[in-house]
Amino acid sequence: MSRAASVPPGGYPEAMSQGARPQPGRAKSPQRRRRARWLRQVNEYSAGGLVVDLDSDIPRGALIGRTDRHGRLLWSLPKGHIEAGETAEQAAVREVEEETGISGTILGELGTIDFWFVAEGRRVHKTVRHYLMRAVGGELSDADVEVAEVAWVPLPEIAAQLAYPDERGLVTTAGRLLAETA
Repeated sequence: MSRAASVPPGGYPEAMSQGARPQPGRAKSPQRRRRARWLRQVNEYSAGGLVVDLDSDIPRGALIGRTDRHGRLLWSLPKGHIEAGETAEQAAVREVEEETGISGTILGELGTIDFWFVAEGRRVHKTVRHYLMRAVGGELSDADVEVAEVAWVPLPEIAAQLAYPDERGLVTTAGRLLAETA
């Protein structure tokens, strides 16, 4: 599953989009240097997921809200970078707790999403592994500086609240996994 890629104004130069690199020793014009800045590719790896409270009458999941550059609140699943020495599973549990205040244990894998974006003059290919977790402690909190709001949302309503279609597919997978374990 992929989100749409961000492309700089005017698109990428054709040769660079096909993986070509400037030849050593060739002088670069100021225009080529600017283009090269846009094309520096970086791979990033993150993990997160959906933590669910199965002890309430209606199962619910914790979502985070972040404000985009246009001031809109976008709801998503919590996630973050995998630190050195961490497994994806460890990072997912840590990131969910940091961003929601809820500690969880992994019930299963929901899937992997990858997408492209441009930030700080880099073309970033991000891969995020998502897990289904059962809440085992903590209290819902938006104390993380990267999070504007957090909320428990009834599972049947989560897909409609999520900003990104690829995450909605993960919620469908979570419903199937929960039905199988019931």
